[in-house]
Amino acid sequence: MTNRIIGLLLIIILGSFTPSLAQSIEGTWKGDLEVQGMKIPLAFNFSTEGESLIATIDSPSQGATGIPTDEAIMIGDSVSVKASKLGIHFTAKVGDEKMEGTFNQGAVSVPLILIKSEKTIPGDPSLPSTEEELKQLANWDKKTYKYGVADFFARPKARSFRFSPDGKYLSYREKDENSKNHIYVKNLETGDVNRAIEEKEELIRGYFWANNGRLLYTMDKGGNENYQLFAVNIDGSGLKALTPYDNVRTSIVEELKEDKDHVLITMNKNNPQIFEPYKININTGDLEQLYANDDAQNPIMNYLFDKDGKLRGFARLKDGVNILFYYSKDGSNFEVLKDLNWKDSFGVMSFNYATEYPHDAYVLTNLTNDKAEIVLYDIAQDKVIKSLFSNKNYDVGGMHLSRKRNYELDYFSYEGDKQTIVPVSNTYKKLHKKITDKFPGYNYSVADATDDESKLLIFVQSDKLYGTYYSYDVNSDQFEVLYNLMPQLKEEDMAEMKPITFTSRDGKTLHGYITLPKEAINGKKVPLIVNPHGGPQGIRDSWGFNPETQLFASRGYATLQVNFRISGGYGREFLESGFKQIGRKAMDDVEDGVKYVIEQGWVDKDNVAIYGGSHGGYAVLRGLTKTPDLYKCGVDYVGVSNIFTFMNTIPAYWKPYLSIIKEIWYDESIPEEKEIMTEVSPVFNIDKIKAPLFVAQGANDPRVNIDESDQIVKALRAKGFDVPYMVKYDEGHGFGKEENSLDLYRSMMGFFAKHFSEPFPNSFKD
Repeated sequence: MTNRIIGLLLIIILGSFTPSLAQSIEGTWKGDLEVQGMKIPLAFNFSTEGESLIATIDSPSQGATGIPTDEAIMIGDSVSVKASKLGIHFTAKVGDEKMEGTFNQGAVSVPLILIKSEKTIPGDPSLPSTEEELKQLANWDKKTYKYGVADFFARPKARSFRFSPDGKYLSYREKDENSKNHIYVKNLETGDVNRAIEEKEELIRGYFWANNGRLLYTMDKGGNENYQLFAVNIDGSGLKALTPYDNVRTSIVEELKEDKDHVLITMNKNNPQIFEPYKININTGDLEQLYANDDAQNPIMNYLFDKDGKLRGFARLKDGVNILFYYSKDGSNFEVLKDLNWKDSFGVMSFNYATEYPHDAYVLTNLTNDKAEIVLYDIAQDKVIKSLFSNKNYDVGGMHLSRKRNYELDYFSYEGDKQTIVPVSNTYKKLHKKITDKFPGYNYSVADATDDESKLLIFVQSDKLYGTYYSYDVNSDQFEVLYNLMPQLKEEDMAEMKPITFTSRDGKTLHGYITLPKEAINGKKVPLIVNPHGGPQGIRDSWGFNPETQLFASRGYATLQVNFRISGGYGREFLESGFKQIGRKAMDDVEDGVKYVIEQGWVDKDNVAIYGGSHGGYAVLRGLTKTPDLYKCGVDYVGVSNIFTFMNTIPAYWKPYLSIIKEIWYDESIPEEKEIMTEVSPVFNIDKIKAPLFVAQGANDPRVNIDESDQIVKALRAKGFDVPYMVKYDEGHGFGKEENSLDLYRSMMGFFAKHFSEPFPNSFKD
């Protein structure tokens, strides 16, 4: 009965007609349905249009908001709300702060008390630019081009292909006329296709096969990153909300290939700051908590399970910055094996199931070398058996084991200028040669494989190819084109992403990429967009197809991406050299990259812009204040403007790591660092800004609170500057919905077209 109510609440009905009035009821009223001992939170939102009363329903536990109704009538102090297609009828007596009534759905009738509350809108709703203002900005991109913004940023018609474990079915996302991306399942023997998962208001953030008959998928609410887990049969029946908890974040830890009815997850259900492991039944939702993370001052950071779902070890944070690695030699008692600093890397990638000895494991570590390497490790004896794979220039980090062939080691991988795969097993050496011979010059990955490894999904990509899926039948040795994700983008029209290497002002070797439009190849000095990456720690830019750089190139702009100090993949010393240097030497590296590409004669030094998201958005604001004469304009996308407030608004589950964050960024309690925080926080340095700025923000961003964008916009406008400001109220840390993404890039391209065409320096005032 409870499932029926929850399920019906998720149905979105179209249209609304409400034939009455009453303004005293306007606002949001919240309460809990109590059904069979379970509380289901609901919210009714009332507003008026002329003489009509409008009502919508929110079901937060299901991630459903704004469900329309087809009747809302108020007579005297009584209200009646109906959603006929859902079978819902709610009637109540309305007081000043409370309404008491009855919620009816089908044969179910339960009391429901609603309390009047504020429906809060994140941030300052007076600040965002109007749709008309943003359309006018987009219209500056006036020229006719071969490719429009949608050619690069509309979602592919189909994507995310997966085989069922037995290979009888193929699943994939497919976009409908309303840009909703549903999950379909195709019977490969009969060709029959059915829709297994319908995407409604909230985005399906990810999905995978749990077994041959059931799929798992995740959703959050408006980009808040509190992911909930759902399960459904491949014919669309048996939908089950496995983790229907508000403000709880669920992560999958182990898929448990040996157990078809369970997966292992972690949730911060008992304490929002820490995560605990559970075994969950994907059919019933029954939960078994596997371990208690009950020391909030020294919480467990992650858990080590084997393929059978047995907890073998865990890493506990100690004193905010150290890590104790616990391991169980006997399967029940956990002892401290290693006492590490958080900067140390010691991660078990997999146990070595090819041996009878249960404590052999493949470990990724930087304890003995500057560059992370993969070693075979005896965990029980706490010693390296042998070093398996390393590279003198780059961290290594990838490997694959064949479950079918008794967990034989197939390959290692690392990322240098490009992704590199090093085959190990004879089977994979033959496969690698087949693929690289057929697709020379392209990157590839095995996106999926059946359990018996008779069918493989090969994903092929390059800097000029968005990506094509091929199916490979091992028995017939045949490749077949499955799907070209972006057939409208012709490789011959795309720009080359060229790896570059240069030296920083203090002698450090730096790497990055320059994407040059055809105009630059033909000798013209072109406008440059500098694009610092997010993170910043441990993240790096990579070679491959980048829709942003290709869009910019299609407009005649070059793009520079610098893997500045603190970027990942180049070893421990390089990473740590960027700690306490965010906005300082890390920013110097970006500027040195600009100097380098100008010296090569590729770009126009008087037409340099800067754009980035997250830390990249911070780098935009910092760049405009640190070197105000360098940049013609900037686009800040979900970026930090004030390091003090950024650290005060981090998600609850980041708070145990605040000491580590302070070691990477800065520590306000240290007077010298507090001064630096003020120096490198853009909001305190807006008097230095000369160049125009465009800001974009997701209202529900849990990582970079909307206040970060509000602050910079408000401060600049207070000085009379014109700052276009795009806020999407159904997004979080980056725009996930297609229509929002298209809006962003259309406005961005208009912004660049406007300001690259104007002389420097430019006034903010129109």
